[in-house]
Amino acid sequence: MSRVPGWLGRLGAGLTEMSERLDERRAEVERETAPDPSVTPPVPSQPADPDPVAEAAVPPARRPAPAASGHRPDPAEAVPWGVRVAAEAGWRMLVLAGTLWILMRVISAIQLVVFAFVIALLVTALLQPTVARLTRRGVPRGPATALTAISGFVVIGLMGWFVTWQVMENIDTLSTQIQSGIDDLRDWLLKSPFHVTDKQINQIAKNLREAIGANADQITSAGLEGVQVIIEALTSILLVFFSTLFLLYDGKRIWEWFLRLVPAAARPGVAGAGPRAWRTLTAYVRGTVLVALIDAIFIGIGIYFLDVPMAVPLAVFIFLFSFIPLVGAVASGALAVIVALVTQGVFTAVMTLVVVLAVQQIEGHVLQPFILGRAVRVHPLAVVLTVAAGGMVAGIGGAVVAVPLVAVTNTVVGYLRQYAEELQRQKAVADEPVAENAEGPAHQG
Repeated sequence: MSRVPGWLGRLGAGLTEMSERLDERRAEVERETAPDPSVTPPVPSQPADPDPVAEAAVPPARRPAPAASGHRPDPAEAVPWGVRVAAEAGWRMLVLAGTLWILMRVISAIQLVVFAFVIALLVTALLQPTVARLTRRGVPRGPATALTAISGFVVIGLMGWFVTWQVMENIDTLSTQIQSGIDDLRDWLLKSPFHVTDKQINQIAKNLREAIGANADQITSAGLEGVQVIIEALTSILLVFFSTLFLLYDGKRIWEWFLRLVPAAARPGVAGAGPRAWRTLTAYVRGTVLVALIDAIFIGIGIYFLDVPMAVPLAVFIFLFSFIPLVGAVASGALAVIVALVTQGVFTAVMTLVVVLAVQQIEGHVLQPFILGRAVRVHPLAVVLTVAAGGMVAGIGGAVVAVPLVAVTNTVVGYLRQYAEELQRQKAVADEPVAENAEGPAHQG
């Protein structure tokens, strides 16, 4: 008798038993997940409108496909992600550019006042330590401010008067020496290995005379505008003087008044950045004055022993031009070399050039890193571009204030970045206990 029917019977019984167990397990799961009839089910809310900012942050490849309908898709969804980002950044850049353009127009309209105030800030940064020193020694703030400001402006005025007096006293002698130097330079060119002919020299002189004659009207108009220039200069001097007085005497209260204009959320950061910016400006001005004084003294001594005329006025010019980084040193050194060339000849001019280059190399590699140190950390390329941009926008005044402006801006931006990172770090530390308490019951369950 075959055993196949018995085997098939046992298999069918096993399958039947397994099916019953699956049915029992499914019933238990349904009883566990069934809603409580005593609890009222919540009313389904309407779907919220999609957030355009959050939707724009999702790449097109990850966005859900639009529901099929008879209408065309939204045109914004057909724009590529890169184009959207470029458009968002573009219109914001246009707003910033427009704001900057309006600000520059306003500054150009009141350029005299702006430059006077900026120069007053530089002078205040130079004189403020003296006022603080006098105040610590018991001198009242009012007399200390007046004494410091008047002494500083008297020194500046004496320097200008001395240069003018020296030039006027030596103008006749200088003219004779220049004429003699031009004749010597002509003879040297004729005998030099450059093969310069007398005809070429005469042609150059003719071109110079024609250029001066063609611009005679402009030169005359510039001379007629001299009265207006003098009036503007006197106005600027008065504005600088009174602004310096008030900044030295009442600078702290002026800063506190300015902080009240700043929004409350940004006020702590600005209050911390202000003193650091002022220390950077003070370090820059004092270091630049010291470096310019050393340049003027050593170059002046060098050209004095080389018997270059008006060595002291040239040294004063070198001191003043040194406030324009890089460009001012080159211009003042070139002026000294030209005066030496047309008055004393080629050899003296070459020796003057050697003296100027030696002092400037010592300045660039020793004096500025040692005196300014890490207080003013601006890359040389940034200095060159800043001076060029400042000169193009506002002439010599723009070139003078460009580098301290960039140095102060660099300090402020660096501090505000550190301040924001510190706030985020403090917020993260403050949120850690809250997160632990929130996770505790979950772990216990």
